[in-house]
Amino acid sequence: MILNHIWGLYAHPKDEWHDIDDHQETVGHSLTHVALMALIPAVCSYFSAVHIGWQVGRGDPIMLTMSSGVWMASAMYLALIVAVVLLAVLALWMARTFGAGPNMSQTLELAAYTATPLFMTGFAALYPVMWFIMLVGLVGLAWSIYLLYTGIPILMHIPEEQGFIYASSMVTCGLVLLVCLMAGTVLIWDWGLGPVFTS
Repeated sequence: MILNHIWGLYAHPKDEWHDIDDHQETVGHSLTHVALMALIPAVCSYFSAVHIGWQVGRGDPIMLTMSSGVWMASAMYLALIVAVVLLAVLALWMARTFGAGPNMSQTLELAAYTATPLFMTGFAALYPVMWFIMLVGLVGLAWSIYLLYTGIPILMHIPEEQGFIYASSMVTCGLVLLVCLMAGTVLIWDWGLGPVFTS
């Protein structure tokens, strides 16, 4: 099953990384995992933005129109998938520097399963209060980074010392991707494709 590693990544991550390494999936399986997991933040954000409303401060909830919500959720969904694939490509590109020889399937597995806790934090959008979402997001980010540091030495078959540097480079690349994603969002909104709020 595509989603069978999720519990193990929370309960016993090192053992689960060894299991993932032993039963290597195809690129298609990893992409299917990413496509399913990316639905969580997209669908939950759509539902909260259109039907519940985001609470910012003490004012009235901020809500989007249905068409704007569909557009924003679709853009988020595609951006999340593209970001995971780009992270996998960067991991593959950097692998030679650290003496690793993975294939695209291995780096995509690494990126997909590392991103899983961040995707799972999408459920927090169903309680759309900013401080709560930020808190849950930080916990998800911390666990994703932990998974990256524990998973790289196992999946890439390199010593832990090299894995630490490799993982640190991946975190840096992930931050650069995040900044690019935010800059792209600003440009798209500037072109008139931003959110449309209900009156």
